[in-house]
Amino acid sequence: MRLVSWNVNGIRAILKKGFPDFVQSCDADIICLQEIKARPEQVEMALDGYHAWWNPAIRPGYSGVATLSRIAPLSVRLGMDSDEHDREGRVLTLEFDGFFLVNVYTPNAGRDLRRLEYRTQKWDTLFLNFLRDLERDKPVVFCGDLNVAHREIDLAHPANNRRNAGFTDEERAGFDHIVQAGFIDTFREFHQEGGHYTWWSYVTRARERNVGWRIDYFCISPALRPRLRNAAILPETMGSDHCPVMIELT
Repeated sequence: MRLVSWNVNGIRAILKKGFPDFVQSCDADIICLQEIKARPEQVEMALDGYHAWWNPAIRPGYSGVATLSRIAPLSVRLGMDSDEHDREGRVLTLEFDGFFLVNVYTPNAGRDLRRLEYRTQKWDTLFLNFLRDLERDKPVVFCGDLNVAHREIDLAHPANNRRNAGFTDEERAGFDHIVQAGFIDTFREFHQEGGHYTWWSYVTRARERNVGWRIDYFCISPALRPRLRNAAILPETMGSDHCPVMIELT
């Protein structure tokens, strides 16, 4: 089973940049999209073999996630059952026979860190508790743009970004808590070296120079580790300031 996750930075924009060709070539069973910035009635997206589930934000043109799947889920759940946190369309959970799949677009702390307290004191705590609750029933796969580079090797210039959104001590500690809860960063099971990134700024030719951040992840419950066969980043795929990430499970 191949699963792909991609922050597309606008589903309507990516559809004009070869997204249907990517879907066909990647041959994924499930594709999780973040930052779709649209509602389903605003998009014409007929992809052979896939059904789509959406959780758009209430605010137009903002945030939102969608999951495309060839496999019919047993159940679909929008959000985390929290009025405070669910208005931005950031979590979408599909249940399958062997696991829950959680598609997440984590809030950004903002350039001036104006949402850092919300992100770390409220969101991170609730989201981890949400994952733990799911895990009581069956293992969990969660993926998406987590808006944090966990370790220094996960961004090109760690020393220059210590108090920037995505690399504050508080945000990194939030990812520490995920790991301490037992969830596995699948990419690091196969690649321990630096230089692998999933997001690049549009300015200063950052992608061309590979001056980026690894902020997009697939994480799994320990019970799924024996099924994990591969985890990869797909930096050659263009169309967004992020690139897709992928895992393969038996």
